Formats: sequence, C-alpha cells, structure tokens
Amino acid sequence: MATKHEQILHYIDELPIGEKISVRQIAKAMSVSEGTAYRAIKDAENKGYVSTIERVGTIRIERKKKENIEKLTYAEVVNIVDGQVLGGRAGLHKTLNKFVIGAMKLEAMMRYTGADNLLIVGNRTKAHEHALKAGAAVLVTGGFDTEDHVKKLADKLQLPVISTSYDTFTVATMINRAIYDQLIKKEIILVEDVLTPISSTVYLKTTEKIEQWHLHNRETLHSRYPVVDDNMKIQGMITSKDIIGQALDTPVDKVMTKNPMAVSGKTSIASAAHMMVWEGIEVIPVVDDSNRLEGIISRQDVLKALQMNQRQPQVGETIDDIVTNQMVLTKGKLKGEDIYRCVVTPQMTNHLGTISYGVFTTIVSDAANRILRSYKKGDLVVENMTIYFIKPVQIDSVLEVFPKVLEVGRKFGKVDVEVFNEGTLVGKAMMMCQLIDRH
Repeated sequence: MATKHEQILHYIDELPIGEKISVRQIAKAMSVSEGTAYRAIKDAENKGYVSTIERVGTIRIERKKKENIEKLTYAEVVNIVDGQVLGGRAGLHKTLNKFVIGAMKLEAMMRYTGADNLLIVGNRTKAHEHALKAGAAVLVTGGFDTEDHVKKLADKLQLPVISTSYDTFTVATMINRAIYDQLIKKEIILVEDVLTPISSTVYLKTTEKIEQWHLHNRETLHSRYPVVDDNMKIQGMITSKDIIGQALDTPVDKVMTKNPMAVSGKTSIASAAHMMVWEGIEVIPVVDDSNRLEGIISRQDVLKALQMNQRQPQVGETIDDIVTNQMVLTKGKLKGEDIYRCVVTPQMTNHLGTISYGVFTTIVSDAANRILRSYKKGDLVVENMTIYFIKPVQIDSVLEVFPKVLEVGRKFGKVDVEVFNEGTLVGKAMMMCQLIDRH
C-alpha cells in the first residue's frame, strides 16, 4: 500500500506538463494537511518535475533525462536571471536548445533565431514579435517591458516573454554558468546509474525458509541477499555466515542481520564506496524514500564505476580540479623524496586574500593521495584528517608540500604532510586513508 506522501507524488507526476500547482489545491484534492502537501511539492521539486518561480508560482515541468541535463527549461531561466514573466506563462515548462544574443540588425537576428530558442535582447519590440512568430521565447534585458500586443501573442503561442533587470552580457554569463554547473553534476556517478535493478535482484521474503537461500545460492553462486516483507520494505540481509549450522526449515527472519545499511538511488558512488570500505560490506540494498527495495549495488559495481569515472573526459572543472591542476611534482634533495609545488591563485583565497581552509585541505589530501598511489595501486578514501594551520598564506605565494608515508598496510595508509612557504612551515596535516583494491 502506497503511503500518503507517495500518493501525492504520483498525483503530481500525473498532472499535465505546465499545470500550476498550489499547496492548498493539492491538500484539497488529496484530503491531506497543507504541511503534508508542502513536503510532497518540495520532494517533487528535488526530483526535478516541479519548479517554483517567484511571482509566478509552482508549475509541473518535464522531468529531465540524465543525457538531456545541459538543456534548461524557460522556468529555470526565470529563476537564474531573477526574471518576471510578462506573457506566455503556459510555455514555461518548455525546454530551450540554444540562446541567441540580439545585438544586430533585425533581419540578421531573425536568421539565427528559430523554434525552441531564447532571444536575449533589449527593448526592441519588433524583435520580440518576430522571435515569437519564429517559435522562440524572449528574454528582455535592462528591466524593460514590452507592448501589450506582444504579450497577447506570447500567451496565444504559449512562448514566454521574460523581463530581467540584468544586462545582456550578465544574463548570457549567468545562463552559461547554470548549464556548466549542471554538466559538472552530470559527471557525478550516482548509485541509480549502476545498480542491479529490482527486476534482476534476487531477494528473500521474511516468511521464507533457509532452504530457499540454498536454492538461490545454487542458481546464482552468490551468497548475500536482501530480505523484504510483503510490502517489499527492506528488513534485513542474509549471508552464508548467518545460515551456518541452521536447519533448512528455519525462517529467514530468525537468522538475518536486521536493520541493514541501505542507500538511495541518489547517493553518489563515492559515498557508497566509503560506506562499503568502512563497514566491510560487499553488497548494499538500494531503497526508495519509503524503504522499499529498488535493487542492490555490489563492491564490484562501485569499483567499476569509480575506475570508469577516472577515465572519463572532464566536461566541467570543479574547484578541486582548479586546485590540483596547480600542483607540480619536483624531486627533493633526499633519495625518493617527492615535493609538490603549488601557486596560490586568486580563486583559492578567501575574502581576506589568504588561502581558504577548503583549498588547503584539498592540497594536503591530494598530495597524500598521490604519494600513497606510488605505494599501492587502487582507489582510496580519506578516513580522518587532522589539520594545523600555523600561518596565513597570501595570493601568489608558492607553497611546497612535503607528503611523507608513515605507515602503509594492506587496507590502510597513514600520511604526514608538511606545507612550507619560502622555507617557513605554514601548515601540517595527518591523514588516515582506507585503501580499496581493484579486484
């Protein structure tokens, strides 16, 4: 039986694209409190099929496919540019495939403007009108309005005309930035991208006997299975260790490990890897918001995904990339001593013009990562880190980073990192890392 929350989400999902949604309307339609309706609307927004726009309200938008993430809806553009919708609200859910900057003569502008485009232009009413007729939406910059007949045309064609107080250059930069941020998000591999779906997952019911475990084991050659109740909610995990010495007619729920760790489809692979290494788990069940089983993810799936991600070409640069790209390896005076040099660029500083704590942490963890890699092939997860900031470091300083491996075992490594600026110690760090084999 679906929960009230799930029923509301399903109701919202079934609404036509472009439909306006309000807390009161949902509460009335589903006979729930306004608080319950509000929580469901927020969840739908997080899941990407609802968008809230200031001065417009909340509307049902098209759910984005992973590969289509670099496309924005007009509703998202309104949010990005703090816009006001002048006309064509019914088309806010539509997706744009390119934007055109209207800084040319009208005929030239129209040559570049087509269906599903967004024309970014100042107070040029003729251009607004021609763009709408060509199937494009319009973003009017500089805080200007447009004429009533243009607004009526926008309503009729269901193509938004949006006004923003920003200038054309700023608006183009803001939209580019939003697309770029989404591309970085696109690169983060989530559990839902690599899980074994429920249709291919072998699981046991709490009412079944251990005999069933043996049957599955012979068929699949696996030994770890999730255990669910009649509503498909996860109740436990059962492994070969649990069934040793147990009679075949013993119920599964008597021997299973209760309250197992589980992840959602939106958990990042890096988090799942950390959990598996930390807890020594081979398989984790994947559940939805109501704790219903959606599939499983194994250590092999996680490692494969991590390795695949390292081989992917980068689309967007994260702050970590900007920092680690600055680090250059030089050899120290002592045999086998690795030193990393790093220039403190303006992006790496805080409002005081000194190196930010987050950047300093990235520098020391990257240096530790690199030196441990020379000892051991595979991936690693930082388990804990103690950092001492001794002196502030300003823009354009050249840092020298000395990582030293204190201990390295089969499953963990301990590294000490010292950071100098012009021969003066400016910071120290001690790190413990879990090492993940690639087998």
